[in-house]
Amino acid sequence: MSVNGRFMSSDELEEMAAFITPDNFRKIISKSFWGHELKDKKRRETALKAGEDRAILLGLGMVFSSVMMYFVICITMVRAYTDSVLAEETTCTVLNSSLTRDINCSYSCGSDCWRSSKYPCLQVYVSLNTTSRVGLLSHNEEMLHISSECFYVPKCQKDHTALHSLIQNISEHFKMHQQVTCYHDSSEHQTSILLNTLYSSSVLHSLFWPSCILSGGTLIIFMVKLTQYLSILCEQIGKVPK
Repeated sequence: MSVNGRFMSSDELEEMAAFITPDNFRKIISKSFWGHELKDKKRRETALKAGEDRAILLGLGMVFSSVMMYFVICITMVRAYTDSVLAEETTCTVLNSSLTRDINCSYSCGSDCWRSSKYPCLQVYVSLNTTSRVGLLSHNEEMLHISSECFYVPKCQKDHTALHSLIQNISEHFKMHQQVTCYHDSSEHQTSILLNTLYSSSVLHSLFWPSCILSGGTLIIFMVKLTQYLSILCEQIGKVPK
């Protein structure tokens, strides 16, 4: 018999045969099998640890993203909604819709170039069906901030005829549809009336997706921690002598 390119003598073969008894042979096989099992267990634990770390990072990323979305939504939309007093919804009756006068505006014609144009001012008087209070109607909060007299302020452009036609069509629409939904201040501290509101109660619906992401991230972290706890608990139970 040769080992490492060298033939073993008869004395060496006899010593090896005397050493490899049935008990020693079982011990050698058992150690070899146990060694492979430990290596497989370590590889599985390493793979599981890497997967758990990635899952926790994913959960933390989802939680952080949802918190940032909450922050942006709350300081932009929800805050504006809570500060708005023109939130009481009711029905208005259009009393009068007419073009009063032309208002000058300016539009860009290039770099450092501005030219003047004009658009007609549309005034729409409405009456609140609940209180019979009469007031000027504005398209939304943005238009009310630009002009409290005109219902709608179009984007200024060169073609004055197109602007006039646009405002005229809006006026004709109100003459045909005299019952409209509007928003006002129920305390009557502000007399303005809006046709549309940018910040209605539907703004709160925008919190749905951040809530789902936050719940998903929290659930992922909880499930990983629960799995780790159960794994440690099972290992401790297995070490308890029977």
